[in-house]
Amino acid sequence: MRDWGIDRPPAWHAAGVTDADRMQRERDLVAYYDDEVQERAGRELPADRVARRGAYIEQLRAEERRSVLEVGTGPGRDGTALVQAGLDYTGVDLAPASVAACRALGLDARVASVLDLPFADGTFDAGWTMSTLLHVADAELDAALAEIVRVLRPAAPLAVGLWGGRDLPEGPHGEPTHGPARFFSFRSDEKVCAALDRRGTVECWETWKGSSELHYQFAVLRTPA
Repeated sequence: MRDWGIDRPPAWHAAGVTDADRMQRERDLVAYYDDEVQERAGRELPADRVARRGAYIEQLRAEERRSVLEVGTGPGRDGTALVQAGLDYTGVDLAPASVAACRALGLDARVASVLDLPFADGTFDAGWTMSTLLHVADAELDAALAEIVRVLRPAAPLAVGLWGGRDLPEGPHGEPTHGPARFFSFRSDEKVCAALDRRGTVECWETWKGSSELHYQFAVLRTPA
């Protein structure tokens, strides 16, 4: 593992989020995903997402970008594809079981929150985060995006994927199947695009239908030069 040699205050304080609120949400997410990691590892990713991942890899190759940070590794399905494409991969996830699953695959992964990434400014050529920022509260979203952008180099492409399409009340949705109920924040396309616009230039925006009333939101954000 690399030693990034940084020491700085947590980013979520700047968003006015209390330690207790954030930590309880994150504890619930860890309990859920630690229990679910083996089941999730056996699931195939949706074809639409795999197709966008392939296009993103081609974009990184065309731009001669080597290092990529994944925020929210899960069991390492995207990480494995990024490494197989020849990229220098680093991943973070809240859930220790997910990080352990990634390391078992030979991936460089560590436990960390999107609100407090353990890397120096401008470390990576690119970023990838799928179905992770929907677990971040609206009050924390700008801070989360700012934290990802902080560790990317200027003019880096950041791919972001979320379930959303309309604004729904924040909190647990549906009955939990693994441990405590997960926190969700589903957002309209307009709200997501506005948040992304505050952190760079949206170069790609696509949506596709899922099996519920929500749809998937996929964007590629270019960080400020």
